[in-house]
Amino acid sequence: MRENMRTNLWPSIRKDIAAGSAPAWAVAQNSSPLSGAGRLIDTLRTVDATIVGPGAELMTLLEDPSVSDVLVNGTTVWADRGGSMTRVPIELGGEGAVRELAVRMAAAAGTRLDEAMPIADGTLANGTRLHAVLSPPAVGGPLISLRTKRKVTFTLDQLEQSGTLTPQIRDAIRGLIIARATVLLSGATGTGKTTLLSAILSEVDAGQRIMCIEEVPELTPAHPHVVTLCQREANVQGEGAVSLTDLVRAAMRMRPDRIVLGECRGPEVRDVLTAFNTGHEGGWATIHANSAADVPARLVALGALAGMSDTTVHAQTVAAIDAIIHVVRLPGGHRQVSEIGVFEPGVPMRVTTALTREGAGPGYARLQPRIQR
Repeated sequence: MRENMRTNLWPSIRKDIAAGSAPAWAVAQNSSPLSGAGRLIDTLRTVDATIVGPGAELMTLLEDPSVSDVLVNGTTVWADRGGSMTRVPIELGGEGAVRELAVRMAAAAGTRLDEAMPIADGTLANGTRLHAVLSPPAVGGPLISLRTKRKVTFTLDQLEQSGTLTPQIRDAIRGLIIARATVLLSGATGTGKTTLLSAILSEVDAGQRIMCIEEVPELTPAHPHVVTLCQREANVQGEGAVSLTDLVRAAMRMRPDRIVLGECRGPEVRDVLTAFNTGHEGGWATIHANSAADVPARLVALGALAGMSDTTVHAQTVAAIDAIIHVVRLPGGHRQVSEIGVFEPGVPMRVTTALTREGAGPGYARLQPRIQR
């Protein structure tokens, strides 16, 4: 059915939609009078998926709640269902068809993808995060990476029931929220930092205004007063860019109760630490690191991008950050918080474990005042 629509009906349907017709009307006008309701619905679903960007085949994967990532390598498709990557028997056509698919998705995400700009980042209308690379520089055909946006925001209790949190770690996190502690969430890619942060922000008092600053909108807290600011890339003339640094500075002037940085990965670390050190308590940010103990080195590296000395980074961090929550992904795909750490003053600064899944660590006495209710 989908192949038939693509080869026979799609050109005329696309022409009618381009002329301003509603997709449902275009499908009805171009389908056989003998088509049943089920066939018409299937055709309309395929058209809608094509307009959104991914097409019906990939949209089916993206709508699977067990799938977190869909990757297209040339003409082969792979999916991550929480464990290891598995190949999916989907035929997207030849390299030309995949290139067209990548360009269409980039256009649907409001970004440009062509020979002049062969790498694109964006977000589709359904919240799916897109990264695409054309050939060249991609070898063997276009590369498309799609990360699904979780439709359900978990609570801390649900994460505890699933094993992501232990009861003691859950209670400690709640204590940090109530105490308006400033916290870093660390972990590698795909460990569930965004999922955990959304659950945490959902427990912030409803009377507080949360300012979320992100590269693309991924945080989905169940909270009545969330404002999201997203960076913008420069246009083809190299103008109009809005960086995370710009957004952090703007957020500080927008009466925030909580400033949240979706991912700290560049010179914006200077402005975030400045905000956290000038009265903006209760902030949260995520950062890529292999362990909590590696966070100081990561902060120093990011600070160097902003022209900060090691000593300045150490002083600003120790003064501003109350705790580090580290998230890991186990071999079977399960995510869990492995520890909560605290910064110890000194040059160089270091992280001491305060709480693990087994219980209190050597730094617990330093953490305890920040989680008492």
